[in-house]
Amino acid sequence: MDFDLTEDQRLLKESVDRLIADQYSFAQRKAYAAEAPGWSAKMWAQYAEMGLLGLPFEETLGGFGGGPVETMIVMETFGRGLVLEPFFATVILGGGLLRRAGSAALRGSLIPQITAGKLKLAFAHVERQSRYNLADVTTTAKRQGTGYVLDGAKSVVLHGDCADKIFVTARIAGERRDADGVGLFLVDANSPGLTRRGYPTQDGLRAAEIGLSGVRAEAVSEHAMPAIEHTIDEAIAALCAEAVGTMQVMHDTTLEYLKTRKQFGRAIGSFQVLQHRSVDMLVALEQARSMAMFAAVMASEENPIERRKSISAAKVQIGRSGKHVGQEAIQLHGGIGMTQEYSVGHSFKRMTMIEQMYGSADDHLAALAKLGGLFGKAA
Repeated sequence: MDFDLTEDQRLLKESVDRLIADQYSFAQRKAYAAEAPGWSAKMWAQYAEMGLLGLPFEETLGGFGGGPVETMIVMETFGRGLVLEPFFATVILGGGLLRRAGSAALRGSLIPQITAGKLKLAFAHVERQSRYNLADVTTTAKRQGTGYVLDGAKSVVLHGDCADKIFVTARIAGERRDADGVGLFLVDANSPGLTRRGYPTQDGLRAAEIGLSGVRAEAVSEHAMPAIEHTIDEAIAALCAEAVGTMQVMHDTTLEYLKTRKQFGRAIGSFQVLQHRSVDMLVALEQARSMAMFAAVMASEENPIERRKSISAAKVQIGRSGKHVGQEAIQLHGGIGMTQEYSVGHSFKRMTMIEQMYGSADDHLAALAKLGGLFGKAA
């Protein structure tokens, strides 16, 4: 298999690498986090200007026309910069649902606004009782006239506090965990009956608790679970790439520290035991990189079972590698690694959040076992 990037992909990587290197130092990130929305409107405008906000969308609607590999390239670089802007919520989650469940008319209306940086999306799906079961939805959607009325609550809606429109899942029919009865709706963030409470998450991003009381909505899809599952699988692949970028920074920062920090008159990196630990970090990083590439290749797989097995396998390795690299980075830095003034602790926080999103390594290992393993058949 050819793992070389195409010319267009190399140009994309170079431009995004240059942007983050120039505009997203640790000090600049702290300044962006202090802005009113918790991220930089200036950087958001630059993403739009570079075409990044149109990354997965068709070129006929102003998009970039990219796929999971292009997403991997961008997300890995964003992971190195610990990017704060709502790219994942708008382009990966919202954009994925729009591409897979939205009508041609809806795509034609919203995609040009997204690519221009004028429309931000969020995906309100998780509920307090649902854990990692995508079908565990108790928010209700009741038919009223030609539309629906939504009632319920959603938790930890990524960048839900700044979204202009929000994709909401609600139960149209069936019992609590019946996958067939889940519908997908798109509501305006200022709709009557919709309340939002925004807050910062542990990794410096933003999320919101959303309440729905008699919110009127039109259905995007009345049988939305296949589109939701595929979008989440693509989102996990994107998170795997972001995690690789985050791990890379932790490894590079630690390696530089070992070369410059002196003890007993010598750089601590000259001690063999610390050299061994830094090598183990590199091995874990490269294992994660390989599985992130595998996830990117398999994210567009139409067979849901094969796709899910591959994505789960990648998430297992990402979780294990991220934990190892992060813990070693903190320990090898000593006390400074735990401080708010140093970047390593912030990288490890983001890595820890990624490990928990859409299922931890243990959850995905159990799911993979039920499916018969990566190359086996379900029992």
